[in-house]
Amino acid sequence: MEKIPMTRAGHTAAENELKLLKTVERPAIIQAIAEARELGDLKENAEYHSAREKQGFIEGRIKELEGIVSLAEVIDPTTLNGAIKFGATVTLVDEDTEEEKTWQIVGEHEANIEKGLLNIKSPIARALIGKEEGDSVEVRTPGGEKYYEVVKIAYI
Repeated sequence: MEKIPMTRAGHTAAENELKLLKTVERPAIIQAIAEARELGDLKENAEYHSAREKQGFIEGRIKELEGIVSLAEVIDPTTLNGAIKFGATVTLVDEDTEEEKTWQIVGEHEANIEKGLLNIKSPIARALIGKEEGDSVEVRTPGGEKYYEVVKIAYI
């Protein structure tokens, strides 16, 4: 199986979610199912069906997180430097609008664009890999061509 690159923070978040699901959510849903069963006829018992559906979601998420955590290759960005690579925090300026953006390039499972965490497999991240400060970057996005200048690279 292929290793999944993750930052230390992303790996810790996945482990914490897994622990929460196993120690809090799973026992709570088992208790809710038991209580719903006590109410009688299961065919027309909405609480029972809702609890079973939630149980399926929780068990699926647990399996997914166990797979992610077991295949994770934790990369510490603070040990890196130089051109843009996984873990880099990159500040760019849009050459058309002069808007400045800062993103950290992270693994697929920890990406969250609203938090500034950019998926390593995204078009922008792929275009940035290997670039250095001062380089101009052309990114092909579904919305068309975008041009950025790399202003700063940090490994924090």
